[in-house]
Amino acid sequence: MNNRRLWLIDAGYLNSVQRTLGEDFKLDYLKLRNKIEEDGEIWRAFFLTSSDKDESGNQFYNWLKTGKPLGPAIIVKIYGYKEIYLTKAFCDDCNSMTEVLCKNKTGNAPHRIHKREQKGVDVGLATLALTMLDSYDTLVLSSGDADLLDAIEYILNVAHKKLELVVFRHGVAGDLQCRADKIHWINDFASEVSK
Repeated sequence: MNNRRLWLIDAGYLNSVQRTLGEDFKLDYLKLRNKIEEDGEIWRAFFLTSSDKDESGNQFYNWLKTGKPLGPAIIVKIYGYKEIYLTKAFCDDCNSMTEVLCKNKTGNAPHRIHKREQKGVDVGLATLALTMLDSYDTLVLSSGDADLLDAIEYILNVAHKKLELVVFRHGVAGDLQCRADKIHWINDFASEVSK
């Protein structure tokens, strides 16, 4: 039986969670692709990330696009960031909202505090998974985000596709884990896929 596999990568997730294996640990995407292809060939792979600058000359992204055996042959899609200005945040310990203040504030004017979040990556992942439904049998997902749950439910229960996760043991929503047909825990073979 032929099993066509589509691999979707949330770069923000993999980049942030790989640090749980140590500051020096860096994923090698060619080695990672080769490892997960031990269970069958990847038909197509997408790497979704965010940046606020022109990345056309980025050596890493250009290498990701390089065909095998020299590179992992991954299509790169780059989205922007959104700035979220913070005035309040929820404190888990106090179970209440609290003001967010800069400890370096001087003068009467408040410092504006913001955080940057990926913009469009989750929508991009869901869009690719749904618009390509007729082209694959198994969705291979490298994301820990439960925001994708509605799309995943449709892919599994209506389109009757399979789900594999390629993730670290940290930062993966239980709602994704319990729906996966197989989980490739990167922690278990980290030495094989590190640079």
